[in-house]
Amino acid sequence: MGMLSKHRPFSMHLKVDDFLPANEREKESLVVMRESVGFWRDGFRRLTKNPVAMISFVILIIVLVFAFIIPSFYPYSYEWQIRGSENLSPMQYSKAEQQQIADGEKVFPHVLGTDNLGRDYAIRIMVGARISLTVGTVAAGLILIVGSLYGSISGYFGGWVDMVMMRIVDIIYTVPDILIIVLLSVTLKYPLKSLADSVPSFSWINTVGVGLICIFIVFTLLYWVGMARLIRGQVLQLKETEYVTAARALGAGHRRIIFKHLLKNSIGLLIITTTLQIPSSIFTESVLSFLGMGVAAPLPSLGSLAKAGLDGLQSYPHRLFVPAGLIALIILAFNLFGDGLRDAFDPKLKN
Repeated sequence: MGMLSKHRPFSMHLKVDDFLPANEREKESLVVMRESVGFWRDGFRRLTKNPVAMISFVILIIVLVFAFIIPSFYPYSYEWQIRGSENLSPMQYSKAEQQQIADGEKVFPHVLGTDNLGRDYAIRIMVGARISLTVGTVAAGLILIVGSLYGSISGYFGGWVDMVMMRIVDIIYTVPDILIIVLLSVTLKYPLKSLADSVPSFSWINTVGVGLICIFIVFTLLYWVGMARLIRGQVLQLKETEYVTAARALGAGHRRIIFKHLLKNSIGLLIITTTLQIPSSIFTESVLSFLGMGVAAPLPSLGSLAKAGLDGLQSYPHRLFVPAGLIALIILAFNLFGDGLRDAFDPKLKN
């Protein structure tokens, strides 16, 4: 019966041939192996497949080179006032410079012309972009430090500690930031100026300006609340996981659990939120500089350059459109790159 069952197509008996070991060719046709990758490697691989994010990243690299590297080789300085070269149009030379060219000397052109004081406008745009990027990065770093610590402590301890800390956040949300900057500028102007004049080590205050210092203070005091809420929500989820319970059982202290387990496993959210915070800080600084509460002259910022260009809009429109367009380009590139980071590193968006 066993021999006959092998030849019957509708037989219910098991076939011996079905249980023979597979050969090497059959194994290769059935086994599909995928390379094992970690969280960071998988995130960066998916980030490189996002064309919008990569184009934004390239634009940011170009802007960084434009703002931090090219000024080192540029023949003009942002504070030089060239007599006879006031209000030159792009690629235009003054009469003295034309005479120098006629005498056989090499004169570097004013690519974007000059301002009303004879200062090369291109180098001022470069330095202004550097100031805006530096302010945005430093402000985002301050917001990251304060917001992540505050939010992680609030979410970790919970209970009445969380309730009190979150009510403080709600109160801070209602404080008008521009009003605080104005009050701080008026209050700290003379004490900081006298400190800079009397103590040589604080002379940088006159270069940077009281307004910019007040902006940093307000960023540290007020702008971290959004970061704190995001980290608090993340910590509320992570503190119930098994590895946090195991760390408590092994006797780990609160500080070790917060820094080693909770914040370390929130690093993806921290990077994404910080990246998206940079354009917001740049925009805030540009608006305040446009209102005259930013960097001190002659140090330029994109916002202060746009304000100065507004006065000569009809005669020299490029003085307004160039810094304003660069602000828009930087903010758009950071936002698109931040969205790409979120899509690449957020586990909820992997599919």
